[in-house]
Parts: sequence; structure tokens; C-alpha cells
Amino acid sequence: MAAPPCTLEGMSDPTSGSNVPSSGLLGLLPRLPGSYDGPQTPETAPYALVGVGEGTLAAHLLQALALPSLTRTGTQFVLSSPDAGAAATDYADLAEVAGATARRISTGGRPDEIDVLVPGGPLSTYHFAQAVAYASGHAEEAQAADAALTDLAARCSPNIEENNPARDLAWSLWGRTPLLLAASDADALPHAWQQLLARTGKTLAVPLLGDILPLASGAFDARHEQGDAKVALILGDTDPALLLAREILDSRIDEIIHVPAPNGAQGYPAALALWYFGAWVAAYLAERYGAEPADPVVLARAQAGLSGEGGSEATGDLRLSAPRDDLRRTRVEEDLPGWEGDGDDDDSDDDVDGFEDPDDREED
Repeated sequence: MAAPPCTLEGMSDPTSGSNVPSSGLLGLLPRLPGSYDGPQTPETAPYALVGVGEGTLAAHLLQALALPSLTRTGTQFVLSSPDAGAAATDYADLAEVAGATARRISTGGRPDEIDVLVPGGPLSTYHFAQAVAYASGHAEEAQAADAALTDLAARCSPNIEENNPARDLAWSLWGRTPLLLAASDADALPHAWQQLLARTGKTLAVPLLGDILPLASGAFDARHEQGDAKVALILGDTDPALLLAREILDSRIDEIIHVPAPNGAQGYPAALALWYFGAWVAAYLAERYGAEPADPVVLARAQAGLSGEGGSEATGDLRLSAPRDDLRRTRVEEDLPGWEGDGDDDDSDDDVDGFEDPDDREED
């Protein structure tokens, strides 16, 4: 049965804890709004944007600013992390050969290949996004986004035990497989929530992308039991196709929850606010499962292996690395090399018939 929209005002959660973390992701999230203090002067127009590595999600969310992927003039923004350094270099070189000025925003790499250094980790999306918003002349949208995040922080922080919308939504997701839906022009939102729920919430979520009606109408017809322990999240604004899909899913899965942007936000502020709310939900979901809402060691090792981490100044291969899960950034071209900072997936799988005894199967 479909549930009413999640209005970000929340429901009561009978199992809310009283501990207020002072460190870790739940300690960093309340301090994230307004923490970007990087360059705010617009670069030369027109603008284009690509993202690789940890910059991929931010670039997707920034589609709300209607920036093209590549430009032959003006400024080409390239968002990246050391594990995707080669691809970022290729994009920057391509832009400069075409006649644009490449501006590389990264969580690490060689100093001569970075214009703005931002913190790495799951919250890097905020710093990437705000850096581009300001540099592309969208200061008002960036400030509106910070205002929306500040409002969410006041309602989602760990010290809010009653009517905390993020903790309450995490409770609704606990033990279930989320299905992520959004309007056709907002496919960055399912991408964002899938990343957040996996990386931070230790939970597999399934985005339903493209033409939603064939997916909603046919996905559960052969095995109706696959709709058990499924909850659909409709992220952001709806459109006619999404409303029809909701009606169809209403009889096929456990619950449907609409998660609109807070306070009627639109465009880029709405996209960044919904990403931020998803980070809160993912952190509380990990907590619910008894897991740490932090990057697994294997992820750090994989990224380090791809980045070729370990260059040295003696060999002429000095590489920078921003603090992970910190709230500060460094503008390399001004401050090099002085920067300082702190340095169980859910197994709620559906039953799989496999090679079951034929006598146990239901007959139509």
C-alpha cells in the first residue's frame, strides 16, 4: 500500500537512540552546509563540465545547471580523483587543444594538474558541486543550496530524536531493498541515492531508469514474491509517467514513499539538498544495521591501486592528497604545499528458487 509522501518533517521512530556522535560521518554531516570556502569568482564563459572518479556523481547532479559536457571556448571544468587521473588528464588536454581553458578540481594528484583541491570521501560531492556552481556564475543557486542544507541539518542531526525525517526514513528502509525512481529529467537522483546507500548505508538499492512504465508493469509479473520486502522511493518532483508507475507498483511491492525536495526547492539547490538528505538517511541506515557509516578498507585500497599512490618529490613525481571526510579545501595554485586537515552489506536477498524441489513449487 502506498505511503504518504516523506515531507522531511518525519514520523516517530520508536527505536531512536540518544547517542549523539561527535566524530565520523554523523559528526561531519551537520557541519557540511556552508563549509565550502574555495574560489567563488566566475571563470570565463561559456562553461562545460565532465566528471570522472569521485567527480562523476557531482557532475551528474550539476546537470541541473544545464552545463554541456565539452566546450571549444571558455572554461572546461574537469572533476576527478587520483584513481581516474589519466581520464581527467585526457579531458583537460582535449579541451585545451580545442581552445578552452581547463580547470581541474580534484581530490588529489600531481600539483601541476590541479587547480582546486577538495576533500575526498563520500562528502566530496558537496565540495565539487559548490566549486563548479560558483565558478560558473551560479552563486545565488549555490547560496540557496547551502540554505536548504542548513535547514536539513537542523532537522536531521543526531540530537533530534523525535520527528527526525532521515532517521525515520532509514527505519522504513531497514531490512528492505529500495527501488529508486525519479522523473526522466532527474536521473541523477537515483544515481546519487544508489551510491550513498551502498557506500555509506551498506545496502544495495536498485535504480529504475529509462522508460519507467515497462519496468513497473512487468518486473514482478513472473514471480510476484519478488515484490516482498521492496520499498520504492520516488525522489524529487513527479511527472505523469512516474505517477502512473506509482499506481502500478502500489499493488506489487510493500510500500511507496515520495521524497520531495525540502521547502519546494527547485533546480540545483533541490538536487544538492536531496543528495544531502540521502547522505543522512544512509548514515542512519548503516547505524541501524550496526555497521560503521564509513568507506570500507577495500575501497581505499582499490582507489590507491588505481591512482598509483606513493609518488615522491625526490623522483619529481610529487602527488597531493586532500584529507578524506574533512570540510576544508585548498587552492593549490595559491597555497601549495600548505594544507592541513584530519587526515556488511545488508544481505536481505530475495529468496532464490534455484534448484528447488518441484513438489514445493506453487501451481498456477
